[in-house]
Amino acid sequence: MPQETCFPLDAGERFDPKRLSEKGGKASAAPWDDFPAVPSGKGPVKDAGLYIHVPFCLKKCPYCNFYSVKDLDRIPAYLKSLHLELAGIAPRWSDLFFDSVYFGGGTPSLLTPGEVEGVLDAILKHFRCRQDLEVTLEANPATVDANRLKAYRSAGINRLNIGIQSFSAAHLAFLGRVHTPTEAGAALEDAGRAGFEKIGIDLIYGLPGQTQRQWRKDLERATAHGPAHLSCYLLSFEPQTPLEARRRAGEIAPMPPGRQAGLFLDTAGYLEDRGYTHYEVSNFARKQEDAPGIHRSRHNQKYWNFSPYAGAGPAAHSFRENRRWWNINSLEAYLQAAAPGRPPMAGIEVLSTRQQQMEAVYLGLRRREGLDVKALERRFGLSFYAHTLETVRALKQEGWVSFTEKGFALTRRGMLFLDAVAGALIGCLP
Repeated sequence: MPQETCFPLDAGERFDPKRLSEKGGKASAAPWDDFPAVPSGKGPVKDAGLYIHVPFCLKKCPYCNFYSVKDLDRIPAYLKSLHLELAGIAPRWSDLFFDSVYFGGGTPSLLTPGEVEGVLDAILKHFRCRQDLEVTLEANPATVDANRLKAYRSAGINRLNIGIQSFSAAHLAFLGRVHTPTEAGAALEDAGRAGFEKIGIDLIYGLPGQTQRQWRKDLERATAHGPAHLSCYLLSFEPQTPLEARRRAGEIAPMPPGRQAGLFLDTAGYLEDRGYTHYEVSNFARKQEDAPGIHRSRHNQKYWNFSPYAGAGPAAHSFRENRRWWNINSLEAYLQAAAPGRPPMAGIEVLSTRQQQMEAVYLGLRRREGLDVKALERRFGLSFYAHTLETVRALKQEGWVSFTEKGFALTRRGMLFLDAVAGALIGCLP
């Protein structure tokens, strides 16, 4: 049994699959011609999601390691290349329907509503999309106003994810954000008046020196606006970021794990008491009795349940069956590589069975529903409990897991030990 506290690592709204890599996968330099155009037929066919990476920011936040640049003059060239890429990759996905589109970044709200509408028109032209397509746009409060938000709504955006991060001026300054608490509140109010029913708020907690009272104020301010969705991410010190450099230099120290755990538990309790379902380690959706799950992020759930997803734009990732591939993470290289029929890929990885098992267990445990044991057994052709029952019973006795109709899930306290529990289970599998 694992004993150490292993607080969950947050991948954020835009899941970074590279966090789960281990030796054993087969990587190569973009063998696009070798990639199958249609699936092998194993398992049920799931609707796909499309992620559009918009690599532009007014200012790079010191904690962020997602690819972005500040040269906004390159937006027209980027859009031209993006349209070429969308047209080029669409035939490889022609057998699937798409039910979600996610504009992430970077700061997608730096694109004008007309530019966003142009991309959506291209998507609808080239891809088979469901009528109830969920289209999410990430927005920075400093880049939107009432008129712009109304125009995004008219352009086809029906879900808005606003990067508030904090309602504290001091904490926003520490995080290097370009908006103020007043602008954050105004963006939320304007989004509601613009007709958005699905509004998500991103918050970050666990800042050095942050108190429980300070974090509770952020939660109170956020829930006062009645958002449909809340993502609450523990501050992480990512490699090659200014924040990590400050940590290494001894200028700042991460919050101790015990205090992080306390804030995590307080967050889950506070939001669930106010009508939100804690459906994934870092994500909460407002309950709606007549439509359960409607406020969950349709797109991000694909990252956690092994649905296929296509990525377009610099550094975007794609996934299908047992293969993951990624684009060039340089805007200039992306612009040069874009050409009809020539996807700007940097590489592709064929996941080993062991890697797939690891991701299935780890990502399954992140979700409220937990592991679907029978689905896991069908997928990998093994008897899961034959190898793990003793460990699962010990985890149950510890109070870290609870049994469900389909398998078992982490309890709220068990989520604090996500990495350790997943490691223990994976270690039992053949």
